[in-house]
Amino acid sequence: MKYSLLVLIFVVCTSLFTQAASAFDRTQIADVADDVSPLLIGQSVPNSTLLTVDGAPVSLKALTLEKPSVIIFYRGGWCPYCNRQLAGLKDIEEQLDALGYQIIAVSPETPAQLQAQKLQEKFTVRLLSDASLDTIKGFGIAFYVDDKTTSKYKTSWDIDLNQQDKSGKAVLPAPAVFILDTKGKVKFSFVNSDFKERLSPEFLLSAAQLLQ
Repeated sequence: MKYSLLVLIFVVCTSLFTQAASAFDRTQIADVADDVSPLLIGQSVPNSTLLTVDGAPVSLKALTLEKPSVIIFYRGGWCPYCNRQLAGLKDIEEQLDALGYQIIAVSPETPAQLQAQKLQEKFTVRLLSDASLDTIKGFGIAFYVDDKTTSKYKTSWDIDLNQQDKSGKAVLPAPAVFILDTKGKVKFSFVNSDFKERLSPEFLLSAAQLLQ
């Protein structure tokens, strides 16, 4: 009941700001994670193309026509917070499936990187690549990673942030969760610029149940 009440308050409050969002150009990449301007409730997802782990193209619009969708945007298989979040979905996967939802996880990694991640972690969610950054930008959650952080990731953990736009700067998504209907419209969203803070499986399940 606690989670349900919190989710209901969140959904209602977020809906009040939908009309004010039309002025934002979400295809622009924010300078920092705090400045992203994600899609709000009632707005439509971009008509973008993603890649499967085998490199096959798939239309986001076509995917959302199949079933209501839970879409998780994460930084990559190298991120322990992302892996923990995806692993936590196993606890609610059966309930979401019973409610009719499909679960999709999108990252800027290449299909080859996703394939390695799938084999290593054995995730049951559908992993899709947005190496072009079109979907991440379309959802308004893309931001530039500063050179100092990019260098630290490489020197300290041998992590290459190779998802770059034409500026040559590394780009990541602010970790986010969206629930979409079969018309491709946002019914719920959770975006936090702090990559350590993630939506709990219990909270996500409550949101999905309330939207039925």
